[in-house]
Amino acid sequence: MKIGITGTTGHLGRLVVEKLRERGVADSLVALVRNPQKAADLGIESRMFDYDQPETLTKSLEGIDHLLLISGNEIGQRKVQHENVIRAAKVAGVQWIVYTSLLHADTSSLILADEHLATEAVLKASGLAYTILRNGWYTENYTASIPGALAGGALIGSAGEGKISSAARVDYAEAAAIVLTSPEQEGKVYELAGDESYTLADLAAEISKQAGKIIPYNNLSESEYAIALKTVGLPEGLATAFASFDIGASKGDLYDNSYILSKLIGHPTTTLSQVVKEALA
Repeated sequence: MKIGITGTTGHLGRLVVEKLRERGVADSLVALVRNPQKAADLGIESRMFDYDQPETLTKSLEGIDHLLLISGNEIGQRKVQHENVIRAAKVAGVQWIVYTSLLHADTSSLILADEHLATEAVLKASGLAYTILRNGWYTENYTASIPGALAGGALIGSAGEGKISSAARVDYAEAAAIVLTSPEQEGKVYELAGDESYTLADLAAEISKQAGKIIPYNNLSESEYAIALKTVGLPEGLATAFASFDIGASKGDLYDNSYILSKLIGHPTTTLSQVVKEALA
């Protein structure tokens, strides 16, 4: 049996390979990547796979039984890209697709939700067996801001008092590996989020504690935050999107208290303090 993994050279994809290796299925893995040379260090079979070249996808999926479709990272392009993959998978004879969607995609106000929900609909209509992993936010999405916060003397955002139930990428990767190697997963939809919920003020306090330097949280309006992000070099579209994600957080879009992720992986999710510690190191 062959397990194909898209986006294998990305942060999440690499961790999924590592977790699947720990589960003893390394010989079954196939990396599906835009540039196979970048996957050479993974030590598994790799094939060229570009969501934007639908005419090549079916051949690349030949012999793949189970497919982990890691969502593309191009906002606005995902529905078409994912539809290309699902259509090719059906032609190639793939039996089961596991897809990384968005936490509470059916109720979320995040601009990302529509594309994920559309992909879920295509998947359900395809006739293929499927499992949907609705991943919450990665804690690393926020700890990536630590260097800027330390340099600028404050953590900025527009999430207000919104609680964020994020988890480390490694937790989501472990969940994917477990689902891919466990029986009776077809048709399930998992809402996955971290055990710990925090505000950005809580994050600033944790950074302050570990860095030995007072880093306050400055809450900005959505437009002010977008301008600040553009000032540090983010393209306008991304800056606007990132600011809108914080507004979503303020509305509770990134909050979940179901503990489904920790139940699935069999242990608590990685703590905020641990991810901050790794970021500061």
